[in-house]
Amino acid sequence: MADVKLSSLMELETIEQGIYRAQSWDLGFRALFGGQVLGQALSAAYKTVEEGFGAHSFHSYFLLPGDAKKPVMYDVEVVRNGRSFCTRRVKAIQEGRNIFYMTASFQLPEDGMEHQFATMPDVPAPEDITPDIAFYEANFDKLARPMQEALSYHKPIDIRTVDAVNSFSAKKRDPQRYIWLRAQESLEPGAQINQAMLAYASDYHFLSTALQPHGVSMADRALRIATIDHAMWFHKPVNFNEWLLYVAESPFSGNSRGIVKGQIFNQQGELIASTMQEGLMRKVDK
Repeated sequence: MADVKLSSLMELETIEQGIYRAQSWDLGFRALFGGQVLGQALSAAYKTVEEGFGAHSFHSYFLLPGDAKKPVMYDVEVVRNGRSFCTRRVKAIQEGRNIFYMTASFQLPEDGMEHQFATMPDVPAPEDITPDIAFYEANFDKLARPMQEALSYHKPIDIRTVDAVNSFSAKKRDPQRYIWLRAQESLEPGAQINQAMLAYASDYHFLSTALQPHGVSMADRALRIATIDHAMWFHKPVNFNEWLLYVAESPFSGNSRGIVKGQIFNQQGELIASTMQEGLMRKVDK
């Protein structure tokens, strides 16, 4: 299969003003990858805001599993248009069912008080870490057939997990993970595409961080795991052509749910985005 570009997944077909259709990628998971809906919903919202406004946050809920073999419709509601801020609500639809909701807020850039009380961890440089995809390629024969067929769709984001061997094992360890991320393709400057692709990537290896203290592998057939909600805040302009460090940690799990929080730094140590996610983590009888 030829190389695929993630930017093409964020190109939406306009059905009419506020109604858009997008294609889906089957990543070999049980359901549609949540990151796809996050990125496409944000892209849909961008189509309805005036030039100059940039997304500063979104809050979303995953209501039903999506079908990765079918396109997704996005219905954008104009909630508010203000002089400095505007708000959009996006509904993702498949076969007449609402599978996802997002509320996104946009702002015109302005000067203001600024501080950063977050320190980028000292971790190995991305150049010194083997890409995650190399592990899957080296163990191709051990992968389930759906993952073998979908492997090309995991390549558009260069993902390099620090200490990946332990991070993806079933051994108990602290609920913390460091991941370098970068787009494989060359992206044009601009908030929409860079933010949408980072939103897509923010769902990779995120909720599974909450499994680490329990010594449970994502490959465990008794595990049921699914995202419930996902929020993201953009603090500074995103340049996804450059390496970004995703620092994920899980402060709590219980009642069959786990929560994770993330900080995304550029290589200069600037905090450019923050994330939060809660998801289902349930063990069932085999």
